[in-house]
Amino acid sequence: MGSIVYLSRIETFSAAHRLHSPSLSDEENEKLYGKCNNPNGHGHNYKVEVIVKGKIDPLTGMVMNLEELKECIKITDHDVPYFKNIPSTSENLAVFIWYNIKDYLSEKSHEGKLYEVKLYETEKNVVIYRGEKSDD
Repeated sequence: MGSIVYLSRIETFSAAHRLHSPSLSDEENEKLYGKCNNPNGHGHNYKVEVIVKGKIDPLTGMVMNLEELKECIKITDHDVPYFKNIPSTSENLAVFIWYNIKDYLSEKSHEGKLYEVKLYETEKNVVIYRGEKSDD
């Protein structure tokens, strides 16, 4: 019987975005998002923590190699087609990160399963996503 552990990796990245919903009028967007709806956008220095749950491999002593986890959570700071029709809120960004990492782990056939994505937009604004099925 293998021990179950939670492996965590934290990375930082900078990204600019504009909070804007194509389903709302310009006036509604401005009222809802305020200064975050600026047509020129605004930026954040994000911190993302990814937690993988799994059994320790008796051969390697790891759930997965931390270098691989580091590689799969690298995020670029250019336009992402995913956000063309949905607002680029921290909530939606956490979901986007979740599915990208989940796909990566599936492609690599890792035993470890994605458990949680925690995204820090600021020191005080944090979003946690655990996939569609949650134990909560």
